[in-house]
Amino acid sequence: MTGQTELSCTASAMVAAGKGILAADESTATMSSRLCAAGVAPTEQNRRAYRELLATTPGLAEGISGVILCDETFRQSTSDGRPFPLALAEIGMLPGIRVDCGARPLAAAPGETVTEGLDGLRERLADYAASGARFAKWRAVIVIGNGKPSARARRANAHALARYAALCQEAGIVPIVEPEVLMDGGHSMAACAEATATTLVSVFGELADAGVELAGIVLKPNMVLPGQACPESASSRQVATATVGTLRGVVPDDVAGIAFLSGGQSPARATENLAAMQRFDLPWPLTFSFGRALVDPALAAWQGKPERVAAGQDALAARVLCNRAALLAA
Repeated sequence: MTGQTELSCTASAMVAAGKGILAADESTATMSSRLCAAGVAPTEQNRRAYRELLATTPGLAEGISGVILCDETFRQSTSDGRPFPLALAEIGMLPGIRVDCGARPLAAAPGETVTEGLDGLRERLADYAASGARFAKWRAVIVIGNGKPSARARRANAHALARYAALCQEAGIVPIVEPEVLMDGGHSMAACAEATATTLVSVFGELADAGVELAGIVLKPNMVLPGQACPESASSRQVATATVGTLRGVVPDDVAGIAFLSGGQSPARATENLAAMQRFDLPWPLTFSFGRALVDPALAAWQGKPERVAAGQDALAARVLCNRAALLAA
């Protein structure tokens, strides 16, 4: 495979010390629903304005290495006429792109899904690369409960992630590999650890079979947590210990870095858990690739009002600063 050195350099930059990745890649439907919930009209212009608010936050590049965009935003421009990928690059951040088409029901696996989007992906990646994309993201969704996750669901999603990752590297784009074990349900922390470990074993087996260069990927997993409806609670120290212990057992040392998703945790709790993990001596850097845990406060502060753009940016900057401090505290 060509371009491994360039890929590994980009992957390392994505998880550089004191920096994380901003996930601003919600689908049009998801972003529109969040705008509605905040009292903002779900128009294309408002979605663009909100993403511009995020991307142009003063000083954002000090704590954010790159921004994941959806296709709509990737093809839009900032108010001064610069395409979003160019605007991000000029500010000092890597432009990223979500390339999956979402989770769909998996045949013969009731209640489970497989992520689609492989058809035509080679051509789409070439187009994104030509337009400035340096990395991409593909999310697989794994559920716990009633015999789930099944081996069928793990294999199907791991295989899709590996095919996506190989195509990304072929195009000179670093793949973020995101197998998310959902917090939904009443499962225990131990059940989450087991599901996370078995899923990651499947993923790395498929990545190896696909010839993916591990130094040129960033893994984006869930933290090991009890389900949202589980009566047990876990301290940040317990979450950190369980998460790191699970990852140590299954993630190869060659992986460039691990950038956790927030997975529905509150902004403060996601940051606390991230900070607790920094005390461990590990072969890979641990950072964040948060979406809602970074941007929800900004949306609430902005309210869709031009005169509140600065308030929205201040809210985002404050969350980024907290996470940067968590990364550098150890």
